[in-house]
Amino acid sequence: ELMYLHLGKGSVINTGEIVGIFDLDISSQSYLTRAFLSAAEKAGQVINAAEDIPKSFVVAEKGGIRRVYLSQMASATLLKRAESGLM
Repeated sequence: ELMYLHLGKGSVINTGEIVGIFDLDISSQSYLTRAFLSAAEKAGQVINAAEDIPKSFVVAEKGGIRRVYLSQMASATLLKRAESGLM
């Protein structure tokens, strides 16, 4: 069964492609996370799905291609939606 998650600004992804959902405020305190996000941005893998300041980011992979979506929704909200099948 295919389920999709709306991330904001018209960005919708298949929940089966999600590798992880992360809180941007907490995780960006880590040097490794900042380095990961910087490398993803340089590689053109970052998609800004936030209308405002992003609160979370979602790492997704399909067919070996990784994408990092920035979302203005809280990571807890996205996780609940993904688990419940709500868009």
